[in-house]
Order: sequence, then structure tokens, then C-alpha cells
Amino acid sequence: MKTIKTVEIFTDGACSGNPGPGGYGVVLRYNGVEKELSGGDCATTNNRMELLGVITGLSALKEPCRVILTTDSKYVVDSVTKGWVYGWKTKGWIKSDKKPALNVDLWEQLLPLLEKHEVSFNWVKGHAGHPENERCDRLAVEQRDLHSK
Repeated sequence: MKTIKTVEIFTDGACSGNPGPGGYGVVLRYNGVEKELSGGDCATTNNRMELLGVITGLSALKEPCRVILTTDSKYVVDSVTKGWVYGWKTKGWIKSDKKPALNVDLWEQLLPLLEKHEVSFNWVKGHAGHPENERCDRLAVEQRDLHSK
């Protein structure tokens, strides 16, 4: 019987203006080996970049894994762990305040990944010296700057 791999994923997003140019950074770690991923957009929001970082990290995994996902995004962590996103989906992407949920296209990409992988979320305070979060932030800012030209 094959054992499921445990992978650490660290993500961060950055945006200048909201909306504005933005980027995301991802660090994947498995068995002492690390891989960095990043990307961005010239017209986006911080929450979209946070979500894209998580989607990119999980999409990079070639098989179902146990994932410890560390991010400074309360939006992503709370939406999933408090079940909000599942409620929005059930109600046709309408929030409890009767307003439309935002970033539906990205949530629809993320939800199947959360079904494929066993993900536990770990929230960390941003810009507080967490080494991998700081690294992801640098990657995200580089991408934001690239997309602001």
C-alpha cells in the first residue's frame, strides 16, 4: 500500500492598488527539496493573488497529497475552514448578506483541489518575520512589479 506524501506549501499574494498590478509567490517543500513558483497580472486584486497562489501550489502536485498550507490570507483560510465558500456555492455563489461572492472563477478551481488533496490550513501573520512567508512575499512583489510596467 502506497503511503500518501506530506507536502508543505507556503503562499502569499501582493497587489499595488486594489485593483492594480499584482503577483503571487509559492514555495513547495517535500522531503527537504524546495520549488518556487510565481506569477501575476496587470489588473487584479490582492485576494485574487492570494487564491492564485494556493491554486498554483496545489495544482503543482502530481498526485493526491497531505498538504500543510501556510498563508497570511485570512480571506482564503476563513472562507475554507469556516465553510463560507461551501455555503456560497450551495446558494449559487451568493453570500449571507445577499451580495454576490467574489472570485467565483478561482473558487471553482480551488474546490476540486481541496477534494483531491488532504489540506490543513495554517494562518500566519504577514510581514512578521516568518521566513517562508517573507520569501513568498518577495516572489509576489517581484511579479507585481513586473506586471506594473
